[in-house]
Amino acid sequence: MAELSDPLSEPSRPAGERIPPRPHGPDRNAAGQASGAEAPAEREAVSGRRDVILYARDIVKVYDGQVIALNGVSLDVERGEVVVVVGPSGCGKSTLLRCLNGLEGIQEGSISFEGEEIPSDDMPWHVVRQRIGMVFQSYELFAHLDVLDNLLLGPVKVQGVPRGTAARRAGELLYRVGLLERARAYPRQLSGGQKQRVAIVRALMMNPELLLLDEITASLDPEMVREVLDVVLELAADGMTMVIVTHEMSFARAIADRVVFMDAGRVVETASPADFFDRPSSERARQFLNTFTFDR
Repeated sequence: MAELSDPLSEPSRPAGERIPPRPHGPDRNAAGQASGAEAPAEREAVSGRRDVILYARDIVKVYDGQVIALNGVSLDVERGEVVVVVGPSGCGKSTLLRCLNGLEGIQEGSISFEGEEIPSDDMPWHVVRQRIGMVFQSYELFAHLDVLDNLLLGPVKVQGVPRGTAARRAGELLYRVGLLERARAYPRQLSGGQKQRVAIVRALMMNPELLLLDEITASLDPEMVREVLDVVLELAADGMTMVIVTHEMSFARAIADRVVFMDAGRVVETASPADFFDRPSSERARQFLNTFTFDR
């Protein structure tokens, strides 16, 4: 993105310019070949190894010594990949995300980021969280700060980015999500969809290598869901690595490279979107998907 002379001015772009929708399945592979990009399987074949950015093995999370939230969960995420985690309420999806960036401690297992087990002396959790961003369903914006100051707090105070530089990037990102004119509004003056778009921008302000999104449409009115999901689809088109927890099945199918289905604190099934939604291999996944089908 080009820098702005006025941090909150609209960037100069060709009329109607927009990031194209992210292709999926055969169309996405064709698009990748046309652009010279390699699909994950092709990268592995060429390099002999997968470009795994996050690697979690046998994670166990227990609350109060008796409630097992995660029971031996393993997950790996390749750079540029979008992994969508689905499952019934209470199955451990959100807990998994919170463990992946240290908001919840684990009792057993390990988590590695960029080949290094975390946390470590070289990469404590406060450093990890600058590289693994998280967006919550409840927005978590500071009510006493306007939109711009919410966005500047992390890069300026934590990363030491000059305020002017951070403000220019904030203006660019707000323009991208259609909220540049709301830069000086306070959270109470925003709709739920606008708050969630600001929360996504706040995570992007830290330039994360991986983005975790936890039920980001759960508290939104139906008409606001699309405006938030469109932003996430554009991030995927840009190649942002993401792990997404959602109950929006049509969105999950549209954006996922892989779908991970969880139940009772375990990973039951991992598959491509087409295989999971059309040909689930487990009976539990079939039962789950049937709850989204209604017959008269």
